[in-house]
Order: sequence, then C-alpha cells, then structure tokens
Amino acid sequence: MTTPVVSIAYHSGYGHTAVIAEAVRAGAADAGAEVHLIKVDEITEEQWETLDRSDAIVFGSPTYMGTASGAFHAFAEATSKRWFGQDWKDKLAAGFTNSGSKSGDKLHTLQFFQTLAAQHGMHWVNLGLLPGWNSTTGSENDLNRLGFFAGAAAQSNSDQGPEGVHKADVATAEHLGRRVTETAKVFARGRVAA
Repeated sequence: MTTPVVSIAYHSGYGHTAVIAEAVRAGAADAGAEVHLIKVDEITEEQWETLDRSDAIVFGSPTYMGTASGAFHAFAEATSKRWFGQDWKDKLAAGFTNSGSKSGDKLHTLQFFQTLAAQHGMHWVNLGLLPGWNSTTGSENDLNRLGFFAGAAAQSNSDQGPEGVHKADVATAEHLGRRVTETAKVFARGRVAA
C-alpha cells in the first residue's frame, strides 16, 4: 500500500492557527502520511499540484467575524479551477479553526469548509471524538474540550501569542491528523479491493 498524501491548506493571521496546522501535520505524519503544509495566502503553482495529487486536504483558518478569513475565502474561490474539472472529486477533506472565544461561531467556519468540500465532491472526515469537559469529572485538558464534532476547534486568548494555544486543542488537532490519515489508508485499501 502506498503512503497517503495529506495536505494542510491553511491561513493563519497571528500564528495561533499555524500552531494548530502544525499539530494536524504532526498527527498525520505520526500515522504514516506524507504531509505538506500549504499557506494559502502564499500558494505556488507547485503547491496547487501537490493539492491535486493529495489523497486528503485538511482546510484550516481562523474564524474572523463568524467565518473563515478573507485570505482563505480568496483561496476557496481560486479552487473553482479545480471544481470545473472535478479534479478533487473523491478526495478526503477535513477542517480546523481557531478563535478568541470558546464558541466564536467556529461551527460556521467548519460548515464553510464542509460546503467547499462537498462542492468539490470530496468526502468529509469528522473529528470522531465525544465532547470533553462537559461533566464534573471532565477538565479543560480533555480532548475536544470545546465539544465540536465537524472538525477540530481551538480557542486562543486574544491577548496571548501562539505560545498560548491550549495544549488540549493541540492534542485534538493531532488526533484529527491521525484520523484523516487512517481514513485515507482505509479508502486506499477499498480502492484496491474494488
């Protein structure tokens, strides 16, 4: 079986989301993927080609004003060239986001990613974790401490730099990277069997 190729197409305004992207990368690599981090606001033609050959693309952006950043929206619009040819059809997709508030309308950003993936005919990989920190025995150090299901969500205090990204959110993002890679392996075995 070939090594799955996982690309992380993300934007980070102040460095917090880059920490989460790196955590997704670490989790995917740990699970055996060839992983590429692609900053969508600096994307090159070679990186577009990397996305085209990827088995999975994980979308990431901070949540600004209830949606993905403007830089990510510009990237999403630029994917229309791939949409016309259905170049990304049947690839896997997943997503992550970060904001200063615990909710911060992050779900809307994850749903934006899901819609983008659906328009490309991609298959969405959810977080696959029960919510943490929702009982008297839970803590803020639980995986999925913010209780999102669609993807990995992180909260970073707006008066702290990237070093303030919560360790539980980093661990949750690592889980997402592993889950995407393991799902890509299952899909590859299925294609061989079919």
